[in-house]
Amino acid sequence: MRTILIASRNRGKIAEVQQILHDLPLRFLTLADLPEELHVEEHGSSFAENARVKAVEGAKASGEWSLADDSGLEVDALDGRPGIYSSRYSGTGDEGNNDKLLLELRGVPAPARSARYRAHLCVADPSGRITAEAEGTCEGLIGFERRGSGGFGYDPLFVVPEYGKTMAELGIEIKNRISHRARALEALIAPLQAALGPEPR
Repeated sequence: MRTILIASRNRGKIAEVQQILHDLPLRFLTLADLPEELHVEEHGSSFAENARVKAVEGAKASGEWSLADDSGLEVDALDGRPGIYSSRYSGTGDEGNNDKLLLELRGVPAPARSARYRAHLCVADPSGRITAEAEGTCEGLIGFERRGSGGFGYDPLFVVPEYGKTMAELGIEIKNRISHRARALEALIAPLQAALGPEPR
């Protein structure tokens, strides 16, 4: 069984990765398991650039395979914001981010509130060489009020049209099928297995 570091401290992201990849012969570590705290500056101009930096730094710090994601919300009426700044949009966490989003979209009618979640995943080998990447998106609309108690981030505001519910109302089973990160992880499985190669004996 190989060990892979999930280069994140976000419990929601970590849980999603572990649940979707649970059938693979992998032992998971997270940044909380490292002996020294790792802080990675996200200076990239895209989700892909930030994911690559986090994967490489995670691999170098741990000496293990490293899986990193960078993801966020793109709102068309806001010219793609908050985008790569999604997690630090307001500077005050999830509640503040949702408050700011609702404020910026005040007066914008329902049909013009189109948005998408986007995730880019990157895997680096123990030397820090990037070996696999994948991207996933989930299209939706931004609601006018929070609904649901599940999920994290913008999930209480992100309405999935085909279900008529927010991501926070859907439950983990559906979310792990349709979310941007779930789709990216599904696309990553084959290149990840190819990169890892046969299990060491």
